Amino acid sequence: MECLKTAITSREISLERAKQLKSKIQDYLDVKDSIPKGMAEKFIEKKQDLKQKMLSLFNATESDWDDWQWQLENRIADVDTLTKIISLTDSEIEAVKSVGKEFRWGVSPYYLSLVDENSKYCPIKLLSIPTSIELAPSDGLIDPMAEEFTNPAGSITRRYPDRLIINVTNECAMYCRHCQRRRNIGGTDNHVSRAKLQESVDYIRDNPEIRDVLITGGDAFALPDSTIDWLLGELYAIDSLEYIRLGTRTLVTMPQRISENLLSILKKYPPIYVNTHFNHPIEITKESKEACEKLANAGISIGNQAVLLNGINNDKFVMRLLNHEMLKIRVRPYYIFHAKKIIGTTHFNTSIDDGIEIMEYLRGYTSGMAIPTYIVNATGGKGKTPLFPNYLISRGKNNIKIRTWEGEVINYPNYPTVPIEEFIE
Repeated sequence: MECLKTAITSREISLERAKQLKSKIQDYLDVKDSIPKGMAEKFIEKKQDLKQKMLSLFNATESDWDDWQWQLENRIADVDTLTKIISLTDSEIEAVKSVGKEFRWGVSPYYLSLVDENSKYCPIKLLSIPTSIELAPSDGLIDPMAEEFTNPAGSITRRYPDRLIINVTNECAMYCRHCQRRRNIGGTDNHVSRAKLQESVDYIRDNPEIRDVLITGGDAFALPDSTIDWLLGELYAIDSLEYIRLGTRTLVTMPQRISENLLSILKKYPPIYVNTHFNHPIEITKESKEACEKLANAGISIGNQAVLLNGINNDKFVMRLLNHEMLKIRVRPYYIFHAKKIIGTTHFNTSIDDGIEIMEYLRGYTSGMAIPTYIVNATGGKGKTPLFPNYLISRGKNNIKIRTWEGEVINYPNYPTVPIEEFIE
């Protein structure tokens, strides 16, 4: 009888605890369905309307639309074409013209089809279409990461002991309005010469401490298949190199790029990792899901590097939903980058407090797989610095004081480590 009474009490306690836990995410459950999502039925219908409008405008077919080279060749980069597709006010049109004289812009037909032209604050619109604030005076810098001074050879950027970046092109399927390398975009698309890429490869071969290389740009997948195949082959032949990463936003801006030919190339050089860049749940669509699943099915892991952007995702619920939606398409949330102070982009900058709040409402409120690391890039090329909410309150010789994800402060033992030789004969 006593055992039965204990079991009933335990179950009652467990049910009460479950009720408490549910209440802790009720605020998220109340709003998550109101956050725009690329998989929502009403969104899919709107997207289809804009797609058909562009197919008619460009006299194109469904087959053309599914061809990444057609998407790249038909980037919308002039006001006249843009206004035939989406409605803009006179002031918005003037802003696009003015900004275009200073900073390049361009957007793939696919990404433009995601715009909600009736919403002034549509994330897709803000991320892809220039606004007048880009020309406002600010404290933005041209090269806050000092990449000019971390280039030991070829097109390399080296900021860490065992890894480096090869910048391979300035071309992208869409020129993000928050781009950290807008200084490199220029007015025309230029791939880095094979001679300069070879110089980069030779540097890696001559420095065997380099075990990890990230190919980026621009966008690594803006390169032709033949160049990607050649470069991966050259790097793969270096014994000291352990794996290769590729940085691309085409999964978001031009998912048609993940062609069967590209997949066949990537499969030849395992292990390959892809870093991509989803910033809002509205960017996760049927097409981007299909592109990510093709890579995953080919044995290629995908990590996401979101950027914390004012008016886009600096919201604890938007970022939580984004991370959940990415895991559903087999993309692992990897980093949330604090936006750098880049000339023409500072209107996207947020406070550090925004980032810390987001992290505070991820830990414990969702699974660890859905929790990226919040990163601030130290200016001057001094590297990534992780920031976390403060869970360690104090530290003593034999115990520490910690704060749980629910805010409870508890003591925890912190005894000195006993050398293994003292208890293993």
